[in-house]
Parts: sequence; C-alpha cells; structure tokens
Amino acid sequence: MSMFKKILFPVDLSEASPGVAPVVRTMAEKFNARVYLLFVARVLHHYAAMYVPDPSISRFESEVLEGAEKRLYEFKEAHFKELGEIKVEVLLGEVAEEIVRYAADEKVDLIIMGTHGRKGLDKIVFGSVADRVVKTSPVPVMVINPFTHRE
Repeated sequence: MSMFKKILFPVDLSEASPGVAPVVRTMAEKFNARVYLLFVARVLHHYAAMYVPDPSISRFESEVLEGAEKRLYEFKEAHFKELGEIKVEVLLGEVAEEIVRYAADEKVDLIIMGTHGRKGLDKIVFGSVADRVVKTSPVPVMVINPFTHRE
C-alpha cells in the first residue's frame, strides 16, 4: 500500500512553478499517486475600503479566475501530460488558508510546493505562504526551492 496516494501541488503560475513540477512528477510516479493542481487567487475585496466599486472588484476577480484556469490547464499539459488524470482547481481566497482547507477537504496525503526563498523586507512585506502552510497543514508538506542548482 502506498503512503502517498494523493499529492497536492499548489502553484502560483510564477517562474518558480516549473522548477517544482519534476519533483511532483517523480513522487507521483514513484507512489502511483494522483496529482491535484491548485491555484488560489487572492481575494481583492479589501480594496472596497479604498472606494473601488464592488462590481469592479468582482468583475476583475472573475477575470483572474478565468485566466488562471486557462493557464493552469496549459501548465498541466506542459508538465504532467504523461501522468494521466490530474485534478485541476482554481479557488479564490487567502492563499495559505485555502491550500490547507483544500488538502483537508480532498484528503490529500502530501503537499509539495515551491518557495520563492524571500528574505528580509520582502518576507516581512509579502510573508511566506509556504511557511503558513507548513505550520497549519494536516498532512506532510515538502517545500522545494526551485532556484537551487541540481546536477
């Protein structure tokens, strides 16, 4: 019996995501696991406090979700075509919270995600989604720095 039957790969569709894909693919093949690709778009309703009309925010969020879904399917084709059935999901919310909630809801066994390796002021300003997921996840989390050189 395999230890990891369901692997969640939350992606941000940045330049970091393709660097993590080979690790996810290898783990999925090794454990004969199903891969769940997840993109979480950040909620923008806090801009309503700045007098941005709610319909404008809602329209922009729906366009982001639509564009992200298209890009996520392209990402799947580019990096996971040979794996067979992969579940693709795009959600709207606070990124770390949605990743952890999705992992629990789908009963995944492992989360594999990239990190941008931010330090100093960048980390203070932007925070670390990976740190928050590691600290709150109900399942093991493997964090990959896609920018490190591998031979």
